[in-house]
Amino acid sequence: MLALLWRLYNFILIGCLVLAGTLIAAAIALVVVDVSIRALGFRPFDFTVAFVEYILLYFVLLAAPYLVREKGHVCAEVVFSRLRGTPRYVCEKFVYILCIVVSLVFAWTGGVLFVEAIQYGYVDERSVDVPYWALYLFYPLSFTLIAIEFARYLIGVDSMYARHEPMESM
Repeated sequence: MLALLWRLYNFILIGCLVLAGTLIAAAIALVVVDVSIRALGFRPFDFTVAFVEYILLYFVLLAAPYLVREKGHVCAEVVFSRLRGTPRYVCEKFVYILCIVVSLVFAWTGGVLFVEAIQYGYVDERSVDVPYWALYLFYPLSFTLIAIEFARYLIGVDSMYARHEPMESM
């Protein structure tokens, strides 16, 4: 049963990543088409800028959980490079707990704002009107997945600070 849940979770995580990549490709195509239409002297689509802005938000939200898993996010390691033993272990676990709590707060708040936007029918008025709930669409899912990834670090599946490649420096 646990193996099935793990496969389902990984399927969702990779699905989010694939959707993020697809959305970026769509945004690039939209911009190319928009610029081409404009260069040919025609009136471009009204929705391009608004849609690309939403795609950029979605891309970040959908790719973030995978970045946490792959340790591809920004991480300040100044303190951890100096700590050893128990102080390092305690500090590391504290960071994971803090990241989990913050992620769950964002997931909850995003979910509340999503539901509220649907209930009140808010509209994001741009070049085209977009339902305001679309802004918060992926917040609950993405931040919950991020919290799960940090929980994996917390229970010891991996360490966010275990690096196999040399650190970059200036």
